[in-house]
Amino acid sequence: MRILLLGEYSNVHATLAKGLRHLGHEVTVASNGDFWKDYPRDQDLTRSPGKLGGLTLMAKVATLLPRWRNYDIVQLINPMFLELQAERIFPIYHYLRHHNRRMVLCAMGMDYYWVSECTFRKPLRYSDFNVGEEVRTDECAVREQRDWLNTAKERLNKLIANDCDAIVAGLYDDYVCYEPYFAQKLRFIPFPLVCPSEQEPMNTTAHSPLRLFIGISRGRSAYKGTDIMLRAAEAVRDKYPGRLEIVKAEGVPFTQYQQMMEGSDALMDQLYSYTPAMNALLAMSKGIVVIGGGEPENYDILGEQELRPIVNVQPSFESVCEELEKLVNHPERIPVLKRQGREYVHRHHDYLKVARHYEALYNQIQEQKQKW
Repeated sequence: MRILLLGEYSNVHATLAKGLRHLGHEVTVASNGDFWKDYPRDQDLTRSPGKLGGLTLMAKVATLLPRWRNYDIVQLINPMFLELQAERIFPIYHYLRHHNRRMVLCAMGMDYYWVSECTFRKPLRYSDFNVGEEVRTDECAVREQRDWLNTAKERLNKLIANDCDAIVAGLYDDYVCYEPYFAQKLRFIPFPLVCPSEQEPMNTTAHSPLRLFIGISRGRSAYKGTDIMLRAAEAVRDKYPGRLEIVKAEGVPFTQYQQMMEGSDALMDQLYSYTPAMNALLAMSKGIVVIGGGEPENYDILGEQELRPIVNVQPSFESVCEELEKLVNHPERIPVLKRQGREYVHRHHDYLKVARHYEALYNQIQEQKQKW
């Protein structure tokens, strides 16, 4: 198959492309590298700042459009798969739909259904937009609500979701937001990860002091809960002098982020998530214990009945402190969690296994005589 992967989210498309190519498919990745993370791509769609940057990107897209034709599959990482205003993306989507065989939309990251469902229907006990019945008022959450609700972005998301041939959710959190509306065309496929060989040696010994890694997204600390996580980590470090070391990475490219993560015992990630995303999965593949989203629903959607490698925390300072203290006081747990973490990613997120799931979906929708 000829496959075009448009846009990027946390290395999902770049990694998926590796798996699909291994299976013999012709794959092109066109993206901006997910902004400062700078993930690899075949066609660079980075936008320079300002209005001139938008015009330059539009001109580049115009030259690429003739090359974005005659694909068996065009997969969009998000309704906003280009760094352009939503109004400018409408005609680009229609062009892609007209000149290619099948369209797939990914339910990953920020979009209308995620914002709307978590703000109003609240299918999750907590999320980026709610804690229980209370709607969050963090500046970033409010900004995203203004950006996606009753706007051109909402209209674009609804158009693509209704028109496309399939929708893929990579996390339980996103799946439950699309499921009420698109149960027939929605599929859950885990995120892909290039895992170390299962035979590759892994250091399961805990350091003394315990090395804790935390990545901080610029301008999104409160929104993602890393402000609470960091504050809790500092409180535990102060309570147990000499027993906890904190390593922080803020706004660094992906390659540098990986280097800084190496040698850590544990990683804190995504306070308001039910599930581990790409950063957490990468950490587990390296034998690093994840403290973050590991709710029962995450294991259920994967069909995982045995492994429980994630130190699950509730979205509160007290919960994070409690779970981190347990690790500090019981380092004998760490080798078991490290081994389970690597087995977990091999079992559910190996990039070749995931690519086969996508391949099966692509084959299925290509056999359809008409859209859903």
